[in-house]
Amino acid sequence: MRYANVLITGASSGIGTALALECAAPGVVLHLSARRVERLEEVAAACRAKGAEVRPVALDVRDAEAMAAWILGAGRLDLVIANAGVGAGTGDSWESAADARAVFDTNLGGVLNTALPAIEAMAAQAPGADGLRGRIAVIASIAAFVAAPSTPAYSASKSAAQRWTEARDATERKRGIRLHAVCPGFVRTPMTSVNDFPMPFLMEPEEAARRTLDGIQAGRLRIVYPRRLYAMARVVGALPPSWRNRLLMIPPPKPPASKG
Repeated sequence: MRYANVLITGASSGIGTALALECAAPGVVLHLSARRVERLEEVAAACRAKGAEVRPVALDVRDAEAMAAWILGAGRLDLVIANAGVGAGTGDSWESAADARAVFDTNLGGVLNTALPAIEAMAAQAPGADGLRGRIAVIASIAAFVAAPSTPAYSASKSAAQRWTEARDATERKRGIRLHAVCPGFVRTPMTSVNDFPMPFLMEPEEAARRTLDGIQAGRLRIVYPRRLYAMARVVGALPPSWRNRLLMIPPPKPPASKG
């Protein structure tokens, strides 16, 4: 199924770009946002080449007022994807107070700044062909299931986003709005490009985008891939905290980076 009106944050790279290109088609209106204007315009051009109408905007998801104005003024929205996210590096020497706040402000605050006005907008619109007023997908991470001492803010912010999404779906589906918590494993993006350790089952962003959209189409509340890495994360997450901490501090640190 094609969604006719789609809004995606963090569309200038990685999974966000892949999602935009996968959704692009004749008759589709794409609302795309990111902070990197030049790269966003390149993505918009590629989506237009596939026949979509694209309305890009330079926007920071941490700006709640601007996000609400954009989303509430976009017109009908069938699918909103809260994709924008950041990492702060790994290792106990990397995560400063500023890093931790920036990660939470984007990975949790940015999700709320996207999802809450989207819920408001969808509640006021008529049901679509699928009987729903709209769908909202939140890009969390398999890291949500492990309290990783090397990435405390990242794993905690993704866990909060995943749990909020799953809990809110229980109430919003009563009025015809579905929420989906998307938890990818390692995906080849600018955020993972600086990792200097093995990344099991690393996948390309195009594959991640397809799995995400397939899961949304299937109506799954929790969309997790790859399944083998998810199983490993659940096992590690169930270990006693002191064992888990020792295990997860083995990989070398990576520098703080990257915006997704």
